[in-house]
Amino acid sequence: MSDSASLDSATETYIEEVGSLRRYIAGVEERDCFSACSIDTEADSMHSYETKLCLIQFAVPGALAVIDPLALDREALGEFIRFVDRFDAVWMHGADYDISLLSGTFGWVPGKIYDTQVAARLLGADKFGLANLLEEEYDVKLSKQSQKADWSRRPLSDKMLEYAYNDVRYLIDLGGKYLRRLRELGRTDWFFESCQAARESVLVRGGKSEDDLWRISGWGRLSPKGLHYLKHLWLWRDDECRRLDRPAFKFLGNHELLNMAVQLEAGKHLHPPHYLRPGPVRRLHDAVIEAERVDPREYPVKHRRGEGPRLEIDEARLDRIRRYRDEKAEELGVEPTVIATRVAMERIAASNLPESEKRDALLSWQRGLLAPVL
Repeated sequence: MSDSASLDSATETYIEEVGSLRRYIAGVEERDCFSACSIDTEADSMHSYETKLCLIQFAVPGALAVIDPLALDREALGEFIRFVDRFDAVWMHGADYDISLLSGTFGWVPGKIYDTQVAARLLGADKFGLANLLEEEYDVKLSKQSQKADWSRRPLSDKMLEYAYNDVRYLIDLGGKYLRRLRELGRTDWFFESCQAARESVLVRGGKSEDDLWRISGWGRLSPKGLHYLKHLWLWRDDECRRLDRPAFKFLGNHELLNMAVQLEAGKHLHPPHYLRPGPVRRLHDAVIEAERVDPREYPVKHRRGEGPRLEIDEARLDRIRRYRDEKAEELGVEPTVIATRVAMERIAASNLPESEKRDALLSWQRGLLAPVL
């Protein structure tokens, strides 16, 4: 384990006005070292209707910053983005959500992102949450007390600030350790390709279309009539959450929404959950009345799950690939899904997919490992 004293003594700067931001940037520029930085983000998805970026945590060796995007204007945040673009690489941990949040907020993400979670998995870590990794490497136990905090509230408590700083405090040093170990194992190319692919997959990933947002888990067992009611119920809930500025799960869960759709599908009288207030209940009944006026010919189409043909999987080939993957994973000391997920293996074993699509199911290093069974 490494001595974390020097990392613990890094300066901490809370930035909520442009002068502080510029002074922090100037301090980093004086060192003239732009090889690596680290970034994390916090949002309020647990507490508000629309997810918004509430904090950006940033670090270079010896200097941490918590930046308040709710207090800074777009011009100041643009200065920060241009500053980050000067770094050769940005370390993150479990970067998927952060990339989505930065892209959605600014239409920008760092050009080269290194993910300590990806590195840990390629090194064979069984537990790859940041808290697990820091305890193992630095004998540091991070508090999870602020994990589900409301990051839009101001002022931030000392506990919340401590949590925010610690999310980036160790990443550059941790990343350096992992890169050295990956180099010793000959896996750095695996790491770089995996990180680049993860970044690109988030950027090209499309969200659900507007017509599919209401298709919550369990929709597949409903008839077109049930789907029709589910859609109207979902739109009613969405409107109520917008009114209250509250996430859906804190107003009415998907299970309750699906149960009401099943009631209406069966022609039963609607029984809303008892905890709903009179206003939402009144608007709920109005939504149902509106739904009942629609011509059945306009009900949603039943079969719309997924795109393209149903995969025709050669089960014998899938089994050969799986067994070889598992043997290779044990030999390398990594979890099998690091080499290939079940979805990827099913695509490779499908008899009705073109070879080009099968190749896209794996990264080049994964294809190399599985070459004998491909």
